[in-house]
Amino acid sequence: MIFFSDYPDIASNNFMDFSDHILSFYKQLDIHSGLPAGVEVLIPYQQDQAVSLCGQFYKKYYSDKNKRFLILGINPGRHGGGITGIPFTDPLKLEKYCGIPNTFAKKSELSADFIYSMIDAYGGPEKFYNQFYISAVSPLGFTKDGKNLNYYDVKELQEVLKNFIIDSLRKQLEFGIETTVCFCLGEGKNFKYLNRLNDELKIFNAIVSLPHPRFIMQYRRKQIQHFVDVYLEKFESAINSK
Repeated sequence: MIFFSDYPDIASNNFMDFSDHILSFYKQLDIHSGLPAGVEVLIPYQQDQAVSLCGQFYKKYYSDKNKRFLILGINPGRHGGGITGIPFTDPLKLEKYCGIPNTFAKKSELSADFIYSMIDAYGGPEKFYNQFYISAVSPLGFTKDGKNLNYYDVKELQEVLKNFIIDSLRKQLEFGIETTVCFCLGEGKNFKYLNRLNDELKIFNAIVSLPHPRFIMQYRRKQIQHFVDVYLEKFESAINSK
């Protein structure tokens, strides 16, 4: 069993590799500001199995000091990253594609279905995760009335989260993030928010939007291959222009 207590605090060790930074980040990830009434936060990193699975996953794919492009979703959902602690990776994908067994119910998440189709087309998890790190504008997810809630769905929640989002983003930059381009999953509210934030913080040279996996799977399912190609083309363009 892997415990987060095995990992040092962020930036306390110059010899930390990418995986150490990620796991140390998750170790302290919490929201201290008061949330709006009825909003609950998803913190999988307080569950022993999720902690162990994160340790196995990140040690398998991120035990190096390579620079990676950052891909930012909205916030984790309760059927994928909200369970495993690994963005866009439900228990089924974690076992099938990453070779990491787990005892969680093997339910698919729509967004994870698309992401792993794309990763498979890219060349598989090892190749993909060697060049990309997936997170979210809010690395913790939310529910209200038992349903997923996006950070921007409630104005008060978005305002409360701003400092948490900025602090989380800055800490993740220390992992070894390539700042020429940041990829944003979502072409609407998530993209607009991240652009405003980047205008304020001046972190990335450019924010490149991609259609959100959930949108693709719900409304454009017959065009999955087209959207996989869109992702791969934009990734290749960023890598070639680095």
